[in-house]
Amino acid sequence: MIDFWLAAGLLLLVALSFLLIPVLRGRRAQLEEDRTALNVALYQERVAELQTQQEEGVLNAAQMDTGRAEAARELLADTEGVAAPRVSRLGKPWPLLAAILVPVLGLGLYLHFGASDKVELTREFAQAPQSMEEMTLRLERAVAAQPDSAEGLYFLGRTYMAQDRPGDAAKMFERTVTLAGRQPELLGQWAQAQYFADGKKWSDKLQRLTDEALKADPKEVTSLGLLGIAAFEGERYQDAIDYWNRLLAQLPPADNSRAALQGGIARASEKLEAGGGKVAQAPVTKAALLKVTVDLAPELKDKVLPGDSVFIFARATSGPPAPLAAKRLTVADLPASVELGDADAMMPQLKLSNFPEVQLVARVSRAGQPTAGEWIGRSQPLASSTAAPQKLTIDSPDK
Repeated sequence: MIDFWLAAGLLLLVALSFLLIPVLRGRRAQLEEDRTALNVALYQERVAELQTQQEEGVLNAAQMDTGRAEAARELLADTEGVAAPRVSRLGKPWPLLAAILVPVLGLGLYLHFGASDKVELTREFAQAPQSMEEMTLRLERAVAAQPDSAEGLYFLGRTYMAQDRPGDAAKMFERTVTLAGRQPELLGQWAQAQYFADGKKWSDKLQRLTDEALKADPKEVTSLGLLGIAAFEGERYQDAIDYWNRLLAQLPPADNSRAALQGGIARASEKLEAGGGKVAQAPVTKAALLKVTVDLAPELKDKVLPGDSVFIFARATSGPPAPLAAKRLTVADLPASVELGDADAMMPQLKLSNFPEVQLVARVSRAGQPTAGEWIGRSQPLASSTAAPQKLTIDSPDK
């Protein structure tokens, strides 16, 4: 921050120089004007002395003229090179007053409208915090400086949750929702913080938040986990098992939270059976398997090379843009029949069976890039449970 104020001070000195230099020049002009007035007074005094000597008969008329001419030459020699005086309408006090007011007014305006706090925060965030408390203080200052930053509010809410401050976290998530919109993830985070802030007491407000989140995204993980916890605390063990099973299906196989979640399901099952109940088995989702035959349009066979890559994939018509299942061939393999199923999923949580409607796509890419190529073919949307074989023709430029 010191370098900033040094730079500001240097610029201020440059600005003041435009005000003070004319004042200093004015003083020098005044000195020159005073010297000229003195020379004129001496000339007049010399002329008066010559007139007195002429009246007393000491000098004749010729000597008088010679003396007067000599005094005039001396006056001209003394005043030669002196510039004509400049007239200033502002007067001398005004530039000095402006020189004082400019820095004071500039400092006041910067403190009111400036962003010195944001500059300091930027410098602080460039260095790693030494502790969680330091990080919290930085985030709090950032939120105070930028109260309309949804990202700052969200991260501060997450930090409060990590510090077991759910009440403060709930306030931050509520403000985040106000700024960023009622996104499912934000609603789930808000509901979770509010649940713990209320002493693990379920309420209509929490039910509305989780219902809204799951309506927008049935796989919103925070809401599913929270509903499972609330059901377990309320001794609704079957509901807890159902919610946690839904959550378990969304987690990658290597997720560290899977073990804890499976332990919770086991405890809920034990309590349900100890009370004389029986654990209901979750319905088995039939694995999706699409069969498709891919061929190249006749008019394109002269425009491709046998070694060009052909990517065949299925993607959700409403959902993530990433392929749900994909296979790679070459133009030399066409026509070809392939099967796309859950076993070909690009990511474990993105399976064909998780999406009711998909689209089949085949792309020719000379560079071997699955996301861009020269020619493409697309199917109409179809159900992921479709069992009938499909035909797909590559016939259009890939734009």
